[in-house]
Amino acid sequence: MEANSSLSVNNKMRTGVGGAVLGSPTPGKGREYNRNQRKDSEGYSDSPDLEFLYADSDKWVTELSELYSYTESPEFQLNRKCFEEDFQLHIPDKKWTELDVSQQRVYTMRLLDGLEVTAREKRLKVARGILYVAQGTFGECCSEADVQTWMRHNVFLLLEAGAFNALVELLNMEVENSAACSNAVRKPAISLADSTDLRVLLNIMYLMVETLREEVEGDCPEWRAMRQTFRAELGSPFYNHEPFAVMLFGMVTKFCSGHAPHFPMKKVLLLLWKTVLCTLGGFEDLLEMKSQKRENLSLPPLPEDSIKIIRNMRAASPPASASDLIEQQQRRGRREHKALIKQDNLDAFNERDPYKADDSRDEEEENDEDNSLEGEPFPLEREEVMPPSVTHPPADRLALPKGLPWAPKVREKDIEMFLESSRSKFIGYTLGSDTDTVVGLPRPIHESIRTLKLHKYTSIAEVQIRQEEEFLRCPLSGGEEEVEQVPAEILYQGLLPSLPQYMIALLKILLAAAPTSKAKTDSINILADVLPEEMPTTVLQSMKLGVDVNRHKEIIVKAISAVLLLLLKHFKLNHTYQMEYMAQHLVFANCIPLILKFFNQNIMSYITAKNSISVLDFPYCVVHELPELTAESLEAGDNNRFCWRNLFSCINLLRILNKLTKWKHSRTMMLVVFKSAPILKRALKVKQAMMQLYVLKLLKVQTKYLGRQWRKSNMKTMSAIYQKVRHRLNDDWAYGNDLDARPWDFQAEECALRANIERFNSRRYDRTHRNPDFVPVDNCLQSVLGQRVELPEDFQMNYDLWLEREVFSKPISWDELLQ
Repeated sequence: MEANSSLSVNNKMRTGVGGAVLGSPTPGKGREYNRNQRKDSEGYSDSPDLEFLYADSDKWVTELSELYSYTESPEFQLNRKCFEEDFQLHIPDKKWTELDVSQQRVYTMRLLDGLEVTAREKRLKVARGILYVAQGTFGECCSEADVQTWMRHNVFLLLEAGAFNALVELLNMEVENSAACSNAVRKPAISLADSTDLRVLLNIMYLMVETLREEVEGDCPEWRAMRQTFRAELGSPFYNHEPFAVMLFGMVTKFCSGHAPHFPMKKVLLLLWKTVLCTLGGFEDLLEMKSQKRENLSLPPLPEDSIKIIRNMRAASPPASASDLIEQQQRRGRREHKALIKQDNLDAFNERDPYKADDSRDEEEENDEDNSLEGEPFPLEREEVMPPSVTHPPADRLALPKGLPWAPKVREKDIEMFLESSRSKFIGYTLGSDTDTVVGLPRPIHESIRTLKLHKYTSIAEVQIRQEEEFLRCPLSGGEEEVEQVPAEILYQGLLPSLPQYMIALLKILLAAAPTSKAKTDSINILADVLPEEMPTTVLQSMKLGVDVNRHKEIIVKAISAVLLLLLKHFKLNHTYQMEYMAQHLVFANCIPLILKFFNQNIMSYITAKNSISVLDFPYCVVHELPELTAESLEAGDNNRFCWRNLFSCINLLRILNKLTKWKHSRTMMLVVFKSAPILKRALKVKQAMMQLYVLKLLKVQTKYLGRQWRKSNMKTMSAIYQKVRHRLNDDWAYGNDLDARPWDFQAEECALRANIERFNSRRYDRTHRNPDFVPVDNCLQSVLGQRVELPEDFQMNYDLWLEREVFSKPISWDELLQ
């Protein structure tokens, strides 16, 4: 990729001959290459790594701004008007920020009482007032920092007054509002006005959950205690005997079924994501819980901190030979020449949809040298291959990490297979799962076994599967399993009855929001909460709505990818069969081809897309005078080199794909069948280490199936896999000699897994269909006679008659009874 080439004003990546990216650094200066900082002689890749820090979510202010679509902007002042009218009526000549806490508390309680009124219009007006309070009473603030400070204060005030529970009841009432649903179904075109009540409620709840989710330095002890209580209640089955997240999942399925097309799905999904994040915990919480669980199961600690290693990684820079470097320089020279001479032709060629995938490249990339990882050779190779013209200070070299980033791992199964093949070869018989007896084996084999055992890693999942097998083998002597009611367990129990429908619904929305999807008549309409009542009449309004719609879709993809990944990871930690149940239904709902379809686009264009208008983002838009928007300012976008949410979504989807395919040969074959290799190779052009790592993992698992020719023509990718991905000792990933690599009977593998999952769910959660032979029987006379038996009312009234007929009038042979 060319040096320092920036995006053109209209935000389209212009791809020229040979994959060069064309653009213009500043508007109006024409398209040209910035060639001053080229470093071809050193083999460096011209584009630097993207400075992206992966986290549970983006910055707090950004997450707040993404809640609102730009079409909703006029409602900020409407909320303020509703609040100020009521506030001046009860507390004239005062401002909210001038009241002391006790007065604010009294007025908050009065507002919440207003939610109880039956008149819909009055209730909506009060709800708007509460939303204005949750938004930080921005009319009395002079800066964004003030708005954020008052937001936190007001949200804790609302929580203390019991606002969240009241809002949940109102939301439940609105969801069950059959009149609104039937009206929406009959309407030919649904707009923002159809979801006003729902949007106001969801906005307040999202602001509360997002503000209460993370602890901030300077929080008082009372706030910390309130936060912990809120998190516990949010994950408990307090709302209709199920966690709050289950109610939101119900809204998603109702929307996808077509019974409630007016639901504001972006807000529901964002609230669902933040609810799951708040109740179950983020990625760092997961690492702590995993370490604690390993300690409880008497397993050795984790070999390294995976989050830390990934954050310190650099984007892949594989070794290059001298001939590769010379060829690369010649190719760049030709590219530059063509780009300068035939610029007009290229401009005409590139006037096309930047997100559209270039399918004609697939075959070329399949057999061509791996251009996606062109660039900087491995530092230790650079001096041997071609001495650089510019000498670097020694500090640069000392900072480079030595060795491979990950400690190698070995499974118990790998050791067993190695011993089995060694015994068959040298002795002629096997000992099953015995991994200790090494009699008769040569000394080098002893050393190999010692090395394998040194790096042996027992996962929590292996222990859980062994425990489950033990429960099924000995249902009586095994005793009753004590299931700890952690938030993940409570959520799984709530989702279990309808989990397949929830997964299908999420994937339907993800498909509709994917940039590669074509508009179809049967696809669901996810734009109900972004389209205005009156469609735009000017070019500027159309451009603004276009940006809003694209941004809306990107945020939906971000929320769904984060929800799916969080649930997969938390369920796996809680019990591996819970994760496998969810993963299997994702696979059955075609999640794998859907994610591959998502990546079958110009991924660099997606990651560098600028579908945002910063001056319209909350809270900037409510405390500053808005400048006049022009077509040029809308096209220019912001100054960021990439879009955080889009890169976050891409990494999440790659991680989900890794979760679904790991150790599953049948699903790995799906990657091969759907020709994922060229799609994934194009994703390697994004110079971000974490994204490249998960792409390389996906390429590694299918390398053995792709054939010798593919491996031969993609040696740079193979080198990158070797450098970046964890090694499994004895894993024959590069050559395909492994027995497991032979594609036979993959259906049986999936069916066996499904049977195990069904047995697990039936044993642990299905109390109604238990085997009656295994139900304990009480044989103690005293306890049986001591039990209280509820007798029917007519029996009690006729008890004397029953005694006479059944006891006194029947002779009893005591001799027979005693015998």
